[in-house]
Amino acid sequence: MTVMSDLFDYDAELHLHNELFRAAARVGSRDRVLDIGCGTGQTTREAAHAAVDGSVVGIDLSAPMLERARRLSADQKLANVTYQQADAQDHRFPPPRFDLCISRFGTMFFADPVAAFTNIGRALRPAARLVLLVWQERDRNEWATAIRRSLTAVPAAPRGPDPFSLADPSVTEGILAAAGFEEVSFTDVREPVYYGPDSATAFDAVLGLWEFKDLLAHLDAATAEHARTRLRTTLDAHHTDGGVYFDSRAWIVTARRRH
Repeated sequence: MTVMSDLFDYDAELHLHNELFRAAARVGSRDRVLDIGCGTGQTTREAAHAAVDGSVVGIDLSAPMLERARRLSADQKLANVTYQQADAQDHRFPPPRFDLCISRFGTMFFADPVAAFTNIGRALRPAARLVLLVWQERDRNEWATAIRRSLTAVPAAPRGPDPFSLADPSVTEGILAAAGFEEVSFTDVREPVYYGPDSATAFDAVLGLWEFKDLLAHLDAATAEHARTRLRTTLDAHHTDGGVYFDSRAWIVTARRRH
């Protein structure tokens, strides 16, 4: 995977997931769309291309990612898309206006998910659709387990935000129900994630990610070098003719805002 302007290229990593997510979103030509955790805006721009007589708002916490998103949208001359730097958990959305809320791996990090989805729901009109892509359990995602094992021989609970917080369907359905959503359904997604055209590129990309950078930062110099060697071996083992891939499992979650 390439890293552009010091930003990890999640669009390349998730290109196989994105095809399925776009199909599930089914953005209509007149839809008013809210994209939560939009990052550099690939899903926002795709929604804007589909909603030719509608509009799209992308929200993210990262100023550098939003700067790139705005630049790419301007390059594509998209006049129906805007971006806001905000936390969806407590952002003051305008009165209910959105027909559809989408999020590609952007809703797993809320400190209070019920409060967050309740707040998002306030921005949606009654019966508006919610379409999320979230990771399944950590042990079903080789990109997380294999890379982590290569970097540390001591099992430990990962620090920081939990990308697997919405992995359990019963928990996630309960969160969404408490937040005012209904008709919750889950579709299993099994597609590999892409880390680059070769193991050298993948090595640089992995070490740019906060979780793995944090792991190495807590090791002494000799142990850290051994960990890097193991990581290179792991990446070499996952190098295919098409690049470096790791298995993954995710859910496409769909729901509707309660009337």
